[in-house]
Amino acid sequence: MATVELRFSAQPEHVRTARLVAAAVARRAGVDEAVLDEVRLAVGEACSRAVGLHRSHGITAPVTVRLIEEEKTFAIEVGDEVPGPGAHGSVPGGVSGQRGTAGGLDESEADDEDEMGLAVISGLVDDVEVRSGADGGVIRMSWPKTPIAVLP
Repeated sequence: MATVELRFSAQPEHVRTARLVAAAVARRAGVDEAVLDEVRLAVGEACSRAVGLHRSHGITAPVTVRLIEEEKTFAIEVGDEVPGPGAHGSVPGGVSGQRGTAGGLDESEADDEDEMGLAVISGLVDDVEVRSGADGGVIRMSWPKTPIAVLP
């Protein structure tokens, strides 16, 4: 199992780089070419969300992107360091990623924007998991790898 980890400061201009790296590693890992646009879009949305959370909460720690090549799947984990609601462990079911923000948006607008981002990711990726806890949140997305054809 090979893993590539990318860490970048929470600046919107770095999201494009994360998308490009994710697509390149996904291609090398054997993800079907037809799915690469979905990988790019989902990673862009997840990274934009993490950047927004960091910036709105005044967190200077970098956003983390882990690209994980497993035997039959390719997974991407986008992590932020914003403590989740209640900050006491993982909350199952997508909406755990909703965390209020300050600065520019009131809490209900920020929650709506966060919910929209998660909906876009869920529409692009069949296998997505959102976890949130005291140390921050992680969006894990995975795609099947294309089986290698064996020539007779």
